[in-house]
Amino acid sequence: MLRSMGHAKGASIVRGLVEHCTKLGIQYLTLFAFSTENWNRPRDEVSTIMELFIKYLEKELKNLSKSGVRFKVIGDISSFDKVLQERIIYAVSSTSQNTKIVLTIAANYGGRWDVINAFQRWLQNNSSSDASLLSQEQIQKYLSTYELPDPDLLIRTGGEQRISNFLLWQIAYSELYFTDTLWPDFNNEQLDIAISWFKLRKRRFGIIEN
Repeated sequence: MLRSMGHAKGASIVRGLVEHCTKLGIQYLTLFAFSTENWNRPRDEVSTIMELFIKYLEKELKNLSKSGVRFKVIGDISSFDKVLQERIIYAVSSTSQNTKIVLTIAANYGGRWDVINAFQRWLQNNSSSDASLLSQEQIQKYLSTYELPDPDLLIRTGGEQRISNFLLWQIAYSELYFTDTLWPDFNNEQLDIAISWFKLRKRRFGIIEN
């Protein structure tokens, strides 16, 4: 089948996964929709992804708000078409008071971009400061995820065993789960399996247990 059909199926499973996360008490879900490197894909494929993004926002916004979902986007959206930018801004603002779960979409996002952008923003606001005194806490305030906790669990689908420039700073102590299941086939059952695996992990954060 065409790759566009895979992208469409992948977008269609988001609602079910978000609803399942709320039932499980998960308060934060972040999905990687489009990376800074994805612009290098065929033009038709990129256009399809952008069209799907617009259609998703048009179709799902009412459902998101009704379900108590707070919608966020991290990444440089200034490179997107004006219509998509407006849809994103409206979706973010209209769901900003929802508290059941935060659904964050990483779009035109890259972990390296995030760190560089954070440092540049810090410099703009602290031009007279000594960069050698810069702390992790200060940089973290300028990351695109500053309102979000660091991920407990990162799930990589499709049989790939790499991070692909996703949340590089934030996943320093995340548990990494790799599955051969393709994203369009990643359903509630697959999520439950990943969470069951996560529950067996011993998270020490660099500390030795007595």
